Amino acid sequence: MANISLEIDDYFMHLEEKRLNSFQNWPYEAEHECTAAKLAAAGWYHIPTDQEPDAVRCFVCLKELDGWEPNDDPWMEHMKHSPQCPFLKLPKTTGEMTVEQLLNLEIKRWSLKTRKILDARIEEYKIQADAVRDAMKNLVDN
Repeated sequence: MANISLEIDDYFMHLEEKRLNSFQNWPYEAEHECTAAKLAAAGWYHIPTDQEPDAVRCFVCLKELDGWEPNDDPWMEHMKHSPQCPFLKLPKTTGEMTVEQLLNLEIKRWSLKTRKILDARIEEYKIQADAVRDAMKNLVDN
């Protein structure tokens, strides 16, 4: 899984063109269901790693998926794996939205992003606390 941070790594990904431009060396072409254009339209942008060269992330809910097959439908996969995504609930594309609608979507995106970062940090602190407790217990037991 790619690292989520508060950096502006996904700035402008509300623009479908920017999402589409993120797909470098995408393996599936026009004869497949899972094309870069269809992924970008469904809210995904490409975040490849050495381990996951086909990894994508939704620009709003930040759901990450990899392991794409040629006939996977990007919209259906998005709905299946992140049914509460605010982007999926919109009746129009980001290009058809008013500025107010786009700003409301951006507020939701930052809220989800901040929650994801905080949850990860809480989990890190729990692991650290367990390690400290174990070390203290070992000191007391010895």
